[in-house]
Amino acid sequence: MKYLLLTLASLLATSSLFAYQSKPVISVIPKPVSAEYEDGFFELDSSTSIHLSGDSEEMQFLGEYLNDLIYSATWVNHTITFEKTRTDTNAAIFLEIDAKSDISNPEGYILSVTEKEIRISAHKAAGLFYGVQTLRQLFDPVIEHKLPSLAPNNQKWLVPAVNIKDYPRFRYRGMHLDVARHFFPVDFIKKYIDLLAMHKMNRFHWHLTEDQGWRIEIKKYPKLTEIGAWRDSTLIGRYGSNRYDNVRHGGFYTQEEIREVVEYAQKRHITIIPEIEMPGHSSAALAAYPQFGCFDKEYHVQSTWGVFEDIYCPSEETFAFLEDVLTEVMELFPSKYIHIGGDEAPKKQWKESDIAQEVIRREGLKDEHELQSYFIGRIEKFLNENGRQIIGWDEIMEGGLAPQATVMSWRGEKGGIEAAKMKHDVIMTPNGSNYFDHFQAQPTGNEPISIGGLTTLEDVYHYEPVPEELTPEEAKYILGSQGNVWTEYIHSGDKVEYMAYPRVTALAEVLWTPKEQKNWLEFWARLQSHFERLDILEVNYAPHYKK
Repeated sequence: MKYLLLTLASLLATSSLFAYQSKPVISVIPKPVSAEYEDGFFELDSSTSIHLSGDSEEMQFLGEYLNDLIYSATWVNHTITFEKTRTDTNAAIFLEIDAKSDISNPEGYILSVTEKEIRISAHKAAGLFYGVQTLRQLFDPVIEHKLPSLAPNNQKWLVPAVNIKDYPRFRYRGMHLDVARHFFPVDFIKKYIDLLAMHKMNRFHWHLTEDQGWRIEIKKYPKLTEIGAWRDSTLIGRYGSNRYDNVRHGGFYTQEEIREVVEYAQKRHITIIPEIEMPGHSSAALAAYPQFGCFDKEYHVQSTWGVFEDIYCPSEETFAFLEDVLTEVMELFPSKYIHIGGDEAPKKQWKESDIAQEVIRREGLKDEHELQSYFIGRIEKFLNENGRQIIGWDEIMEGGLAPQATVMSWRGEKGGIEAAKMKHDVIMTPNGSNYFDHFQAQPTGNEPISIGGLTTLEDVYHYEPVPEELTPEEAKYILGSQGNVWTEYIHSGDKVEYMAYPRVTALAEVLWTPKEQKNWLEFWARLQSHFERLDILEVNYAPHYKK
């Protein structure tokens, strides 16, 4: 059946290409809300100027960003001016903040293309940035070449005359990356962010701490990176193989590097949400500072995968430590949200700990599940006092949900549905459709090793973040969704890209495009041109849906 559908999509794509001369077919991903075509084309040449409606840092960055995008087409740096009108008859591109724009959404934009000018207007700079991403995809994919000499010599740089009105369906459109199981350098993180920006994603969930490694420099606790950032060995093959490579693995981001990445993302209108795991998934931290565990024992940075019994002890010393850590985290990340994990926290050590049991008695708690709720509540109170809010995996609901917590629903949608009914904000990321560490084709001998599961591109495209069980009022608490890339079996940036793309493209359309305008076959046809763009950008995507 799959191959029949692909054949039909291929026919659709082919017919669309034949129709291009009379009525261009937009190949933008995610698909805009509306696009009305006119006759003619705008032609970019070396005399084309860029006009900005203001000289703020945001606007100057946009002008330079657009100039970099079109440099390969013309071999020149285009004139960037703050004049709203032009004094010549040359073709021009206008980027303007317009408080009277018909699009009130702060991320929305209007893009108008005539034979003489391209004009992008928006209420906010974010909207202009997304308009530039659409303009980018209206050009032939060869514009993505970084060096002009790689672009075709006889290429005409045409954009079809069109009027586009566009804005996102959801305000939270995210992707996650686990850098704790395997570490990835700053240059790759920036490339990951660039690709998210091209697809109009606006959140990057940076999973920084785990049992297998602590990746963020904390000045007050240097052993977190001196000891916690390194493991002596890593599992070879699938979980349970009991084979190890005996190679030291690790790394961490300095605070200077994190500030650099945060600024890089902010300029591309992506908010980075850091995740500092607690109370479980804490082996690496406890290996560095064992006094924050429940027992006087030797802890290790873990070399294999899974869920471990190590857990922070709910002592006042532990809370002071975590508050110190989070204080430095908040200084680095301006995000409203701090993700505190809260998942997969075994209670065995708490059951056996005199300290934990004393806290249960002192606070009048029923059991260790309520102790976890107390633990999360303490951290939430501290973050709220500092103007931040917590996000946690859906296990934070066990024992009672912290008053203002946002729930990230990963064990299916049940947790998200319950949280929305309780009037808590929710980010949907169910493992059946949004875990991009799953296989994306049948796990034959041709597929690289994966954690398991099967989530195809089509599965992602047909995902609907708002469950039918919710009323329209309850549905307002669904902020959006994200895809997750866990890296137990992902050792390199190339493998990250293989697992993430093209599934990110499908999720981007789920989160941006109106539900009623989605069409799988038509998306597949647009994706064929997009593959060429990803090829030039050197993205190692999985080719299963390439014609």
